[in-house]
Amino acid sequence: MIILGIDPALSITGYGAIQAVNAHLVLIEAGIIKTSAKDILPKRLDKIYSAIIKLISETKPDVLVLEKLFAHYRHPVTAFLLGQARGVICLACAAKNIPLVEYAATRVKKAIVGKGHASKMQVQRMIVNTLNLEIIPKYTDVTDALALAVAHSSIARVRI
Repeated sequence: MIILGIDPALSITGYGAIQAVNAHLVLIEAGIIKTSAKDILPKRLDKIYSAIIKLISETKPDVLVLEKLFAHYRHPVTAFLLGQARGVICLACAAKNIPLVEYAATRVKKAIVGKGHASKMQVQRMIVNTLNLEIIPKYTDVTDALALAVAHSSIARVRI
């Protein structure tokens, strides 16, 4: 099973594709999709959409995993922009007929670290150890995306 995790954002969207083979997880690809704040919103969304379509075509995932949207009442504009980035990712899933699964951040952290309120650094360390990465990814967006994929492999195994 190939699982593609995506940590959506308008500026830097992290992604990570893993393959679950029996009890082993193997990294296929991980990185970021970066857009410029200087570009107009439609151009930024198109860049994310096009990159996700290409990523799906290249990695051929069985499922795509996104973090559920969490909106804080003090930052409604941030939630609105994040929602648009998530929307084009959901659209790419529909266009490529890929099942979409969503988890709350606390559910992912609990699956990865054992605590629903773990720090980003704790999640990062566990992902590096779990996938035997030799280099810590520069962006936590990448390890967050990989955490979504790894968490899904664990959660889906429990459900089966």
